[in-house]
Amino acid sequence: MLVKGDLVHCPKLGEVVVLRNHLLRVDSRGYIDHLAHAAHPESLSILMHEDPTIIPLGSFLMPTFCDLHLHAPQFMYQGTGLHLPLMEWLNEYAFKAEESLDADPQLAESVYKRLAARLIEHGTGAVLLFGTIKTETNLILARVMQQAGIRAFVGKLSTDISSRPTYVESSADASLEAARLFCDRCIDVSSSLSTHERLVEPVITPRFVPTCSNELLAGLGTLSAEKNIRIQSHMAESHDQVHHVLSERGSDDMDVFAQCNLLTSRTVQAHCTFLTPPSLMRLAKTGTAVAHCPLSNAYFSAEPFRLREAIDTGVRVGLGTDIAGGYSVDIMNAMRQAVAVSRMREGARISGHYRADSGQENRVLSVDWKEAFYLATKGGAEALNLAKGSGSFVVGAPFDAQHIQVFDAASGEGTGGIDFFRDPRPGGLTLEILEKWWCVGDLRNRKGTWVQGKSVGSSSFH
Repeated sequence: MLVKGDLVHCPKLGEVVVLRNHLLRVDSRGYIDHLAHAAHPESLSILMHEDPTIIPLGSFLMPTFCDLHLHAPQFMYQGTGLHLPLMEWLNEYAFKAEESLDADPQLAESVYKRLAARLIEHGTGAVLLFGTIKTETNLILARVMQQAGIRAFVGKLSTDISSRPTYVESSADASLEAARLFCDRCIDVSSSLSTHERLVEPVITPRFVPTCSNELLAGLGTLSAEKNIRIQSHMAESHDQVHHVLSERGSDDMDVFAQCNLLTSRTVQAHCTFLTPPSLMRLAKTGTAVAHCPLSNAYFSAEPFRLREAIDTGVRVGLGTDIAGGYSVDIMNAMRQAVAVSRMREGARISGHYRADSGQENRVLSVDWKEAFYLATKGGAEALNLAKGSGSFVVGAPFDAQHIQVFDAASGEGTGGIDFFRDPRPGGLTLEILEKWWCVGDLRNRKGTWVQGKSVGSSSFH
């Protein structure tokens, strides 16, 4: 695959770079093996032997989004049941939905195929998924994602404590054995493929401390270390969850996870809204990443995540939709919500309505669209420990990309919900136009998506 035109990426936090009129080539395994200006001598040499696909004026390629927190079975009731506190919501909606998919493989496959289609439609190329308790249902999820061409990390829930007697594993030992078996069988889903075609991996997934005994958590920490497998869970998410753990375990959930060797460089913890700057510093030292889910935090946390403090402390942070605690599968919405929440925190700090943490009184708390763009792409890729260079355009990185059109090259008319009242063509793609797309763009602007060099879904070119 050889393309020529404008590329956009974030090589570092807060920096959006437009690579104008560049030539990018993808090798047969889906990795970028050439990237330079089209007038570069090496590019000119390549163009002598091969005609590129032209990215038209008004369009650009950018990395796919990374979604660091999504409950796949909860997609079936996306956008409902958000009127309850977290622990009640889990009992009333989440557990029932997950159990229903475990009981109905055909329903599970239908839900997961639709989810895969929606992820592709919204430009998500990599996703960290919570599944259900039953191994077979999670294998359906893994197979669907592999077949759809999505880079997916699938977690079978581990839980030996539950308020729902019919939706729980019988013991810590039984749960550990099931987790071990799932990891092996999930790897088998793509083991017959070439290494670069294997898009699905298992994830150790204790739901959260309230549903896992200390014995189970410790065993999962050992299993992850033994097999070098990623870990995901929820931590410090809501008042009722935090108080529940303190009353039941006598310590907070961060201490429980740490004691069980579940805070590692392979770990992504969702939410972390109640972590103070000292706790964030502790987290950074473990290498644990955070999935920031601003929409679901607004519904269930009653506390905004300290995003600026986490970034400044060195915590790796990406964005998550948290379906169905969040109702939108679109990471673009998560970017916007992350900025909006941070600006409200900054406004409260300036006005004196926000009591800053000790020593942090003068820290600016807001983030901007460029920083959120980074978190949705390269930041998320780094939090997931994807291959080197992922989430950006560099030689050697997997070609995970989306084609975005902001205006029509022939007419200069804006695409989708984007309007221009002066012809944008003379100036071409600018940061101002990119910001407009970031604010008001939607799936109508997306004309194609690729993962590991292969087109997924419909595409404007191949």
